[in-house]
Amino acid sequence: MKQYVFIILFTAAVTFALSWAVWRLSLKYKLYPGIRERDVHKTPTPRLGGIAMFLGVVAAFLVSSQHPYFAIVWYEPAQVWAILGATFLIVLVGVADDLWDLDWMIKLGVQFLAAGIIAWFGDLQIYALPIGGLAVGSSWVSFTLTVFSIVVVMNAVNFIDGLDGLVAGVCLIANGVFFAYSYLLVRDTGQSSFFNLASFIAAVLIGVCLGFIPLNWSPARLFMGDSGALMLGLLMACSAIVVTSNINPAMIGDNDEFGRSQLLGAFIPILLPVVIVLLPLLDFGLAVVRRMGKGKSPFSPDRKHLHHRMLDMGHTDRDAVLIFYAWTAIVSLAVLLMYIGTSAGWPGDYLIGVAFGLVGVAACLVVTLVPPHRAPAHPEPVLENAP
Repeated sequence: MKQYVFIILFTAAVTFALSWAVWRLSLKYKLYPGIRERDVHKTPTPRLGGIAMFLGVVAAFLVSSQHPYFAIVWYEPAQVWAILGATFLIVLVGVADDLWDLDWMIKLGVQFLAAGIIAWFGDLQIYALPIGGLAVGSSWVSFTLTVFSIVVVMNAVNFIDGLDGLVAGVCLIANGVFFAYSYLLVRDTGQSSFFNLASFIAAVLIGVCLGFIPLNWSPARLFMGDSGALMLGLLMACSAIVVTSNINPAMIGDNDEFGRSQLLGAFIPILLPVVIVLLPLLDFGLAVVRRMGKGKSPFSPDRKHLHHRMLDMGHTDRDAVLIFYAWTAIVSLAVLLMYIGTSAGWPGDYLIGVAFGLVGVAACLVVTLVPPHRAPAHPEPVLENAP
């Protein structure tokens, strides 16, 4: 655990220093776009925070290559280089879009290319689902499922990038829970390299978000832009696929030693990765249906995301961000407690997690639906570059 704490603190320090440098350079050389018609923030704000976040990720991976504890992460170097190469490609096109507003078809094409690099050259694919060793059809089915999963998660995370500190905080919480789960799963099942890679990526993302959020908190001085949001989604998808596709079904069977905890553990590798991005996925799905229902591109921008609706209900931008944090924490922690309760043999097993989730969801519903302020006639929150 000490090594992971070191990686988190190191990545956070590097990301913070680089974020400050990027912010200063962006202001000095006016590396920010003008205010667009759909924007509501009044001051041009740099959107190149994704560069600092990416360099923080690279620094963490370079340090891991020299650290004996993380040698197992580099057991398959082609996988690591494919992830880093795809991430660089995504950040590159994201920066171009943050500066010049690329056509959505170009961005989507690059996203599929980056996902293909990970699945093909990194051989990181969903080969089997951890439910009785259920195999995923043919190799092409596995490749296609992997690519689409990565692209969907990337866009889901990017779609909620609409309020100061929203994506950084949500991803911080989500990766914190996912790190705890993957770390415990290593301990409980005795798995080796695959889970160490998943835990390592989650730890790196925790550090990246910790280092970036001070400059991104309302009022934000620096936005992560598409480059940062897409990068977070890409790496979160990679860590989830590592866990989901490489768990050994033999370790999760019905036996007397673990009982129901094994049955629950069979579903959590699928359930938890979905749960930690549940709000982004929900917002993404609603946006696609809404826009296509009007005959528009699913990537055409509008002001009807979940966070926009919360602002229109009367929540302040900070209140809306904190409520998103609460939803993410409650739902993901509930699933984590279900796993911990069953594997540790707590009284009631997974029921403790269920009870925690029900109480938490009820509280979140009250806070969400009963805003403390009246909805303004013309809300003017400070928004990030929301798609």
